[in-house]
Amino acid sequence: MKILGIGNAIVDVICKVDDNFVNQNNLTKGLMKLVFDENEFKKLLSNLKIEKTVSGGSVANSIVGLSQLGNNVGFIGKVADDDFGSKYEEGLKRENVNFCYIKKKEVLPTGTCLILVTPDSERTMCTYLGTAGKIHPDDLDIKIIKESEIIFLEGYLWDEGDPKKAFDKAIKDSKKIAMSLSDQFCVDRHKPYFLDLVKNKLDIIFANEGEITSLIGAKNFNEVISFGKELNKHLIITRGAKGAISIHNKEIVDIGVKKNLKIVDLTGAGDSFAAGYLHGLINQFSQKECLEKGTELSSKIIQQFGARI
Repeated sequence: MKILGIGNAIVDVICKVDDNFVNQNNLTKGLMKLVFDENEFKKLLSNLKIEKTVSGGSVANSIVGLSQLGNNVGFIGKVADDDFGSKYEEGLKRENVNFCYIKKKEVLPTGTCLILVTPDSERTMCTYLGTAGKIHPDDLDIKIIKESEIIFLEGYLWDEGDPKKAFDKAIKDSKKIAMSLSDQFCVDRHKPYFLDLVKNKLDIIFANEGEITSLIGAKNFNEVISFGKELNKHLIITRGAKGAISIHNKEIVDIGVKKNLKIVDLTGAGDSFAAGYLHGLINQFSQKECLEKGTELSSKIIQQFGARI
C-alpha cells in the first residue's frame, strides 16, 4: 500500500463549550491534556453535550484524508474488543481504510478524546488513552510495514516501554518514515528522543512553528531554516497565519494561507494538511504543489464543525 499510519486509535467526541468550562476544569486552552484516571474522564464527559463522534487520532485522521483522495492506505492502532472498539473499526472501513489490527479483550477500554471547541473555533483536547497508549511491537504486522511505501508515525504515540519498542520496530523495517511531532507537550516531554529521531531516523517531519522551535531551542525562525537546510530531509512547518514552509535538502518553498475563510472549527487542520502534503509527495507533485494541496485540505476542514476532509 502507499502509506501505512501507526498511531493512537482514539474515538473523538466533539463538544461545544465556552471559555468558563475550559478554565473551571483546569485545562489550558488550545492544548491537549492527558487524563490517566478513567473515573475522572467519565465525570468530565458527563457534563458535556456530545455534538459528534468519529474514529479519530491524529495520524488516523490523515490516513482517512489520504483515502478520500484515492490513495491505497492502512492504519494500525490498538483498540479493545468493546463497543467503541467496534465503532472505531467500522468507521475506518467506511472510509476505505485498511484497518490492519485485530482487536481483542483488553484490561483498558478503547481510547477516547474530548475535543472541546470554544466560540473562537479554538480546540482544547482532553484525552484518555485507554488501551491505545499500550501499543506493543507484537501489534505491528511486519509484512504490511515492509510492503508500504511510507510509514507515518505520530508523536502522541511515543512513550517509554512498549510504545518505544513498537516505534523502533516500525522504523527498522520501513522503506521511508514520516512523523508528526504532534504537540508541543510531546516535544517538551520527549525532547532528546524526538531530536534524535528527527536528525537520524526520520525522512519526513511535520511540525508547527512552536514545536520545531522548542525542539531545537531556536531563538528565531532563521535558526529553524538553517537547521532544516542542514537536515537533508523533508521538513514541513505550518506557521498559522503565516502559512507553511517546506525545506527539502537546500530547497525552501513557502506558501501563504487562503484568505477570507470562515473559520468554524480548527480541529484536524494539521492532520488534513499532512494528508494533502503526503498525497502530493507520493504522487510526485512539486514541493509547492504539495504545500498547496495541504493548504487546500486544511482550509476546507476548518470551515466545518467537527468535520473530516
